Amino acid sequence: QVQLVESGGGLVQAGGSLKLSCAASGRTTSLYAMGWFRQAPGKQRGFVARITLTGGNTYYKGPKKGPFPISKRKGNHTVYLQMNRLKPEDTAVYYCNAVPTVGSTYWGQGTQVTVSS
Repeated sequence: QVQLVESGGGLVQAGGSLKLSCAASGRTTSLYAMGWFRQAPGKQRGFVARITLTGGNTYYKGPKKGPFPISKRKGNHTVYLQMNRLKPEDTAVYYCNAVPTVGSTYWGQGTQVTVSS
C-alpha cells in the first residue's frame, strides 16, 4: 500500500501563488509516476500534470508545459505543483495520485485551493 499526503492548499487572491506538495510513503518502490488532478465544483476530476519518478519526464494537460509546472524532490517520493498567477477558475480540490507499475492508482485526500477575485 501507498499513502499520499498533500499540503499547500489554501485561499489566495487572483494573481497569487501556491505550491502544493505530495509526499508518498509505504511501498513507494512500486511507483513509477506521480501527478496531480483537480476537481472544480460541479465538474469531473481532470488531469493537471504528471512526472515519472525515475527519469523525471513531465506530462501536462494540453500541448504546453504548464500552466503549473510539476517537479519532484530528488531522492524521495515527493512531488510539487507550483501554481503561479492563479485565477478564480483554478479554484478546485487538487488531488495527488501515484501510479504503480502494477495495480491500481493511489489517491490522496485532496487539498482545497480557492482563488478569490
